Amino acid sequence: MKINNLEVFLEKARGGKLPLGCCVTFADPAVTEVAVASGFDFVWIDGEHGEMDRNTAMLHLMAVKGTGVATLYRVPSCDHTEIKKVIDFAPAGIIVPMVMDEKDAARAVSACRYPCHGGDRGCGYRRGWDYGAADTDAYLAASAHDPLVILQLEHIDAAKHLDAILAVPGIDSVLVGPYDFSMSMGKPGQFDDPEVKAALDEACAKIKAKGLLLGTYAENRFADWKRRGVDYMSVKNDTNAMLDGFRSAQALARKGFEA
Repeated sequence: MKINNLEVFLEKARGGKLPLGCCVTFADPAVTEVAVASGFDFVWIDGEHGEMDRNTAMLHLMAVKGTGVATLYRVPSCDHTEIKKVIDFAPAGIIVPMVMDEKDAARAVSACRYPCHGGDRGCGYRRGWDYGAADTDAYLAASAHDPLVILQLEHIDAAKHLDAILAVPGIDSVLVGPYDFSMSMGKPGQFDDPEVKAALDEACAKIKAKGLLLGTYAENRFADWKRRGVDYMSVKNDTNAMLDGFRSAQALARKGFEA
């Protein structure tokens, strides 16, 4: 739908232009506006970690209207009620964390689709329906594929069930959480470890073979993700960006005074 810029995002991701995004955890929607102003292609609004409530989530989604930037929203858990709290606000994608098996995957897909499309999403049309101003038939037709259903793969046990997960109809994308993934293997952040690298390589290859969009969060090791065929990538979160900016400003000032 135009309201969430899903088509713009998909055109880039499927056209090999690698949409880049950031993860927003702060409650103030001005953070999302700043992220948009910086030139990101999408904003990953995080309802799993941080302080987002339902009203705050909607303000962040509204902050990108008319910009061409897509909004992905991560719910706290693979739960119908948690998805229902935000899906009526019309994000371009729903990110479902810690999907561990095919049952979780099926629950996630069902919660994102109306009964006429095989799911059990509640009929609270609201913002995606333009509060009643939009054509209902057109809205329902679009809802067959909007929002994207994005499952997070972030545990080695889930990787063992990946074939069954990927066999579930209706998944649009799998977003790999590499740090949680490595931590579940007892090797947090050890992305050069042969076992960790091999497990991530295998998982990504399976996702790509299914024709699904491959996403991730990565602030480095971009060559590895290029090799894996990543289609979209979040490269920073707001807290890290602020910390890096403050440190850079201090270093620049001290260097200037020492010159």
